[in-house]
Amino acid sequence: MKADVIVIGGGIAGCSTALHIARKGKSVILLERDQAGVRASGVNFGGVRQHGRALAEIPLSFRSRAIWANLENLIGTDGEFTVTGHLRLARKESDVTILQQHLQAVSEYGLTLEFLDRADLDRRFPWLSPHIIAGTHCPSDGQGNPRLISPAFAAAAREAGATLIEGAEVVSSDYDGSVFHVEARDGSRFEAPVLVNAAGAWGNTIAGWFGESVTLVPEVPQVMVTEPAPYRFQPVLGVIGGDLYFRQIPRGNVIFGGGQGRANADHTRSKPLPEISARAAAEAARIVPEIRHLNIIRTWTGVDGDTEDGSPIVGPSATTPGLFHAFGFCGHGFQLGPGVGAVLAELIVDGRSDTDIHGLGIARFDRGR
Repeated sequence: MKADVIVIGGGIAGCSTALHIARKGKSVILLERDQAGVRASGVNFGGVRQHGRALAEIPLSFRSRAIWANLENLIGTDGEFTVTGHLRLARKESDVTILQQHLQAVSEYGLTLEFLDRADLDRRFPWLSPHIIAGTHCPSDGQGNPRLISPAFAAAAREAGATLIEGAEVVSSDYDGSVFHVEARDGSRFEAPVLVNAAGAWGNTIAGWFGESVTLVPEVPQVMVTEPAPYRFQPVLGVIGGDLYFRQIPRGNVIFGGGQGRANADHTRSKPLPEISARAAAEAARIVPEIRHLNIIRTWTGVDGDTEDGSPIVGPSATTPGLFHAFGFCGHGFQLGPGVGAVLAELIVDGRSDTDIHGLGIARFDRGR
């Protein structure tokens, strides 16, 4: 089977890429080893934040946020995306310094944050524990439902004309100087002059086939949800140190996470650990004491990949013409994914993009290849 572009990986970044390429009139084959949107893209926490991003991610985050604002027109559903704001919280003085430094740095990119001291927090968010001493607030951030949004991107890509093949585990690929040859485990073969590596936690394997091996550490974030309670905690919460993230949805359920679950040897399956659940629940109740009485009704995990510097790999290959990468999202892919697809489609079809992603390229990990 031949196409203009092959995309490996049916997460939100891969599906967004296939969608935007198809909308530009090019033929695209999207290969997913399981079902599109069921892995990290479909089981993540659901935060949609520009807040706390590494500086190299900010232009892409801005681009993606603009797409989030128009999501229903793009994929046929708003995916319960709501603008609730995002609070990044400090528990000690050194955390406050980090908040202030970041506020200053991102202001030069045009991201507006509010610094809130303890008095400000008491006035606006009186349900926060006194353990929190300060915070920064990004009012344009929000949250969405990964279990709706990620599959919707896949469906929209298919409706736009992309050929989506699920259950297609890619086992090899090579480049003959003009065409990429891709083989699936069942023996199916595919050809295209452009290949997009959006294989998530397994993206380093594909990059290695083209001489671009990178270190990617599996991340197994553990998330929990409580029974419904009166809707009171509007902004999404995150703390310096990353051991708690927290949001409440209008139906009343509180969704929070922290710590790592356990994955199997090839990172294709993962499971939550009771001791991690207990630790995360204790910290959530310490930060928002009013949730102490709520019962946890479900817990889950997914597998993502962490790069050495904590930012994703997005952009063209440094070794192979026609190869593009979009993996190693470090838990940031849900917010960034829609923008990743738009930018890669521009680079592939138009040859350029106005969104600056130069700091996210795989070449930053080149150690003298």
